[in-house]
Amino acid sequence: MKRTFQPNNRKQKRTSGFLVRMRSSNGKNVIKRRRAKGKKKLSV
Repeated sequence: MKRTFQPNNRKQKRTSGFLVRMRSSNGKNVIKRRRAKGKKKLSV
């Protein structure tokens, strides 16, 4: 059986990269939440 996680850097950047997050209001909320939590890494 094929595993669910098939790493792909381009796909990862295009779906959950910083610029993609900043495009939508929900994505901005994600970044805001992670900033508030004090995460060192805000996005991929």
